[in-house]
Formats: sequence, C-alpha cells, structure tokens
Amino acid sequence: MCEFDIKLSTVEEVKAFVQVATVQPFEVYVTTPRQKVSAKSFIGMFSLDFRHSLRVIADCTQEELEQFLQGAAAFLVPEASY
Repeated sequence: MCEFDIKLSTVEEVKAFVQVATVQPFEVYVTTPRQKVSAKSFIGMFSLDFRHSLRVIADCTQEELEQFLQGAAAFLVPEASY
C-alpha cells in the first residue's frame, strides 16, 4: 500500500483527480478520519470534506505509484505542511 496526501478545492479539481485515478489499474481510495471512498467514484468523492487535506491510499507497486504521482502532481500536499 502506498499513501500520500492531496488537497482539492474546486469541483474541477475533483473531476480532474477522479479522471487521474480512474485510469489506474489498481484500487485507489481517498480517506478522511471518518470516511473511505473510492477515488474512482464522482459521487463518493463529492461526499468528502474538502476543507482539509485528504489521504490517498493506493494498492500499487512503487513504479505504478510514480506514474500515478505524475498525474496527480497538481493536487499533492507537501509533507512539510502536516
């Protein structure tokens, strides 16, 4: 399992992130302290609280993660901001 944090602020960003997640050949989830939803689900993603950063959990290899991170680069939260 690979994990990283993202921040989504607009409907357009949510749509763009779902598009990036949807093309991945592995399971991708987005979590908050209270919820866990599929990152490939528009409805699930819109149920989340976007006021805070979100944790992404991907069931992938390191190589797959690197490709995923390239597509999700615009949404990444720097680790130092935690």
